Amino acid sequence: MAEKIDIEVSKNEDHNKLAVSELHKRLHKIHEGGGEKRIAKLHKQGKMTARERIDALLDPKSPRIEIGAFAADGMYEAYGGAPSAGVVVVIGYVSKRQCMVVANDATVKAGAWFPMTGKKNLRAQEIAIENRLPIIYLVDSAGVFLPMQDEIFPDKEHFGRIFRNNAVMSSMGITQIAAIMGSCVAGGAYLPIMSDEALIVEKTGSIFLAGSYLVKAAIGEDIDNETLGGATTHSEISGVVDYKCKDDAECLKTIRDIMDKLGKPKDAGFSREKAKAPQADEKELYGILPVDRTKPYDMRDVIARLVDNSEFTEYKKGYGQSIITAYARIDGWAVGIVANQRKVVKSKKGEMQFGGVIYSDSADKATRFIANCSQKNIPLVFLQDVTGFMVGSRSEQGGIIKDGAKMVNAVANSVVPKFTIIIGNSYGAGNYAMCGKAYDPRLIVGWPSAQVAVMGGDQASKVMLQIEVSALKGRGEVITPENEKKLLDKIRKKYEDTTSPYYAASRLWLDAVIDPLETRTWISMGIEAAAQAPATREFNMGVLQT
Repeated sequence: MAEKIDIEVSKNEDHNKLAVSELHKRLHKIHEGGGEKRIAKLHKQGKMTARERIDALLDPKSPRIEIGAFAADGMYEAYGGAPSAGVVVVIGYVSKRQCMVVANDATVKAGAWFPMTGKKNLRAQEIAIENRLPIIYLVDSAGVFLPMQDEIFPDKEHFGRIFRNNAVMSSMGITQIAAIMGSCVAGGAYLPIMSDEALIVEKTGSIFLAGSYLVKAAIGEDIDNETLGGATTHSEISGVVDYKCKDDAECLKTIRDIMDKLGKPKDAGFSREKAKAPQADEKELYGILPVDRTKPYDMRDVIARLVDNSEFTEYKKGYGQSIITAYARIDGWAVGIVANQRKVVKSKKGEMQFGGVIYSDSADKATRFIANCSQKNIPLVFLQDVTGFMVGSRSEQGGIIKDGAKMVNAVANSVVPKFTIIIGNSYGAGNYAMCGKAYDPRLIVGWPSAQVAVMGGDQASKVMLQIEVSALKGRGEVITPENEKKLLDKIRKKYEDTTSPYYAASRLWLDAVIDPLETRTWISMGIEAAAQAPATREFNMGVLQT
């Protein structure tokens, strides 16, 4: 028996390590941006790449997390693609102060804005607003990507929303610093000037509402871009910028000097003690998660490898066993954990509860635990591997809809910061109840094993097959078993492609796909960011059916 378990663990470990290897391979490709030739061209101009600028700006050897690395992955192929949506977004430390850094990647279509570029910038600003994080913009952009202007320009969540957010953050007292390190044109020119302080790099930085060609066409004036909107013009004549720098290195050093003088942030009062590593080996996470996503496993084994000293205190341990609720610490921070239990368990009533399914008693337990954490000012961590709520006459008569609604209500109205880790399945209403993207987690990430969908691939494929076969028969076509199998395989492949974590991350439904060993860092840095933003309202569940 022990040998069989060891073989199973080895298979799991091999599978999950290969998945992490694939993750790093994908990230390496994305980090190349527009490719070696464009990077060389940038260096020839005396400029650093976006990632080089961020490396030089952040404190050496300090931790960082990247938001939206996979944004636009597989999209805009007709235009040559847009790795990371042409903008790099990182939460890191500048002069020991945690902040958000947003850097245009000029190797990707000269830093032009695709629709996903706008969405990613808005996500960065949303995180900064929620957590009152200082935000640093490293601007080097040709402006809106004109072939797709109708998808980025006029709507509420489009380009203009960014400047609206600049104004809102200013009124909130959130520090914004903008460095003009390349082109900054048209509407994009408002972003640095709506920031608190602006820097510009000589010879490479320029800012104007209209470039020299457009000025010539519009009013007939002959003028070069440097005279029109270069460093000397805006630092000595217009007064638009506050600092003139000779090169990228001096510009980044000046930002570090400015950040060094910031006053201390507010404190939300979350409990933190000295961090302790888990006693259980974190690397064993690879062996715990099954290759077959329908197989059960004990989520307590996962929790033990994420929390300090592998210690956690379960709330209502014997009740509602398909969800684990527990108090623990992660990197010293006190957290409340809400996790789907994938192990099949037997309730005290003798009922079998299947892994990953939310039952009425589990929803009731989770609701009360979430309310407790909101009252006690304890951040919440959701570990998702959920197939949905229990169905059937017994569950319906037992009020599963009502109990599920209470849990969703508690998640929606909680006033403490929430962090969501999608470990495996994230299906249907289970995604909502376990704090999916629609429920405002401060950060939401997935392991390579994550899937986000209305339902699992097998079930969904069979439903869609029935619909397709019925339509074909209605047109008088004969469906053989062989044709039906081919059709099922085609439907399943297409469905599974759209449920992968990379598909979700490319559309920013996830902030990142991460190595399971990075989970503690993401949660810890997320809580540290949230600690700068005390709650502005008291917890209230609102009106509920009872």
